[in-house]
Amino acid sequence: MKYIDVTWNHESSVYPIRLVSEVGADNFEIRKLEFFSDGTVGIATSNQSSKTTLLGTDVVPSIEEINSDPLFFAKVITQQEFEKLWEIHVVNGI
Repeated sequence: MKYIDVTWNHESSVYPIRLVSEVGADNFEIRKLEFFSDGTVGIATSNQSSKTTLLGTDVVPSIEEINSDPLFFAKVITQQEFEKLWEIHVVNGI
């Protein structure tokens, strides 16, 4: 597993400004959190979703590939960092 945190710089309130994903060995998303500029958070798993958030249907690009687009800044985070966000926004339902 790997965990990535991506900031998306844009002006639209329709799209998330931050995407945090748990990515499997096959490079497909397993769980995802999307943070929107209005403070709401969408979540997705293989059997659950909220807002407009869905798991990607393509492999997740490498950090380097994501960062080659100036609108994005991606970094690797730890499993603990991901789990803390998941607990706050999904388990505790905030």
